Amino acid sequence: MAFEGLSDRLENAFKRLKSKGSLTESDVREAMREVRLALLEADVSYKVAKDFTAKVTERAIGAQVMSSLTPAQMVIKIVNEELTELMGGTETRLASASHPPTIVMMCGLQGSGKTTHCAKIAKKLKADGHRPLLVACDVYRPAAIKQLQVVGEKAGVPVFERGQGDPVEIAKEAVRYAKDQGDDYVFIDTAGRLHVDEELMQELQNIKAAVHPHEILLVVDSMTGQDAVNVASSFNDQVGIDGIVLTKLDGDTRGGAALSARAITGKPIKFAGTGEKLDDLDVFHPDRMASRILGMGDMLSLIEKAEQQFSDEEAAKLEKRFRKNKFDLNDLLDNLQRVRKLGSMQDVLGMLPGIGKQAKDIEVDEKAFDRTQAIILSMTPEERAKPEILNASRKRRIAAGCGMKVEDVNRLLTQYKQMQKMFKQMNSKKSRKYLNRLAASGSLNDLNNIDYSKLGL
Repeated sequence: MAFEGLSDRLENAFKRLKSKGSLTESDVREAMREVRLALLEADVSYKVAKDFTAKVTERAIGAQVMSSLTPAQMVIKIVNEELTELMGGTETRLASASHPPTIVMMCGLQGSGKTTHCAKIAKKLKADGHRPLLVACDVYRPAAIKQLQVVGEKAGVPVFERGQGDPVEIAKEAVRYAKDQGDDYVFIDTAGRLHVDEELMQELQNIKAAVHPHEILLVVDSMTGQDAVNVASSFNDQVGIDGIVLTKLDGDTRGGAALSARAITGKPIKFAGTGEKLDDLDVFHPDRMASRILGMGDMLSLIEKAEQQFSDEEAAKLEKRFRKNKFDLNDLLDNLQRVRKLGSMQDVLGMLPGIGKQAKDIEVDEKAFDRTQAIILSMTPEERAKPEILNASRKRRIAAGCGMKVEDVNRLLTQYKQMQKMFKQMNSKKSRKYLNRLAASGSLNDLNNIDYSKLGL
């Protein structure tokens, strides 16, 4: 994951501070030298790194330590706030025209992920009830139009194309078409080059003048490091961009582009691509990214991912089954499949407060989910609904069907029985009374306030 190296270096810098009961000015300056080196190694521009550490040093030296924090925690708090500010401060949403359609021009160099991210953003908007349209204006790159059609079909979003024609005329015709069809977002996939050149910029300027986009998004490959910032500066100076889409943040990248791009261009990062699938796109939240860099987790993003998998109605239905102790293997299978859609368990653990950077040191057997799923899928619908009917003969058949041993089937059934026992204990009158009291006092929001022995666990 991006920023891993930066996170490790920052952790080492703060570890020295935590070992001290009080901090002197020299302690803070020494720590900030480490922070500056960490930023430079992460490919953050020298000017941005220098300005950042100067601000933190000034605030940390003059800060009054809050009674609830140690001096080291106070410095980390200031670093967190300044990191958030460096990346934009707050989330910046995609523009929305008062008179649809909202025209979004996507630009960037070849290979940055521009075409794929057109479809990713359009799919996200479609899920929110919008009617996006993709427009193929990259008429030079071989198979660019076909690529947009393929990702558009996967996203369930229509694609407007007119072959190898004039990109400016195609864009104008597409906007007219969108108005006639009632589409409320138009994403224009423009041509890219292997490098910034005059011809590319002129074409972008011509499209901009013809359709007057409400938003110009620059797609930047975060794997290109400091060069990504130079590209962003060039596009902003010559075309004028409104926001940045960072791609490949899931890769083994130093991540400096994310920390420098906004500071250099003054334009917000609006989206972050975190994988190859069309669902691997996050709205960029500077505060959450800062927390992840500092190993504080990102519970809000994890909750949002979970909410995408469970509707309120499904959650209520599942809770009802829990309360009646009717949670069967069909429910277990359904939940396993939803959890898998959240991403790798390593990434999910990394979003949990208190684990953060330590997640990479935790060994997670991702294939265990696949094995459990294979065992349950080898059962008949009746066996999943009534696991108690599974005798030795049935278990042998299930094991043979999924290519595993009877011991594996027994292990799954034992885990299932333990889950049932836990739900039963939590649904006891005593447990419900205790949880209701915590909920009324607001203490249920803090997991540390729960006495699990009172839940029978």
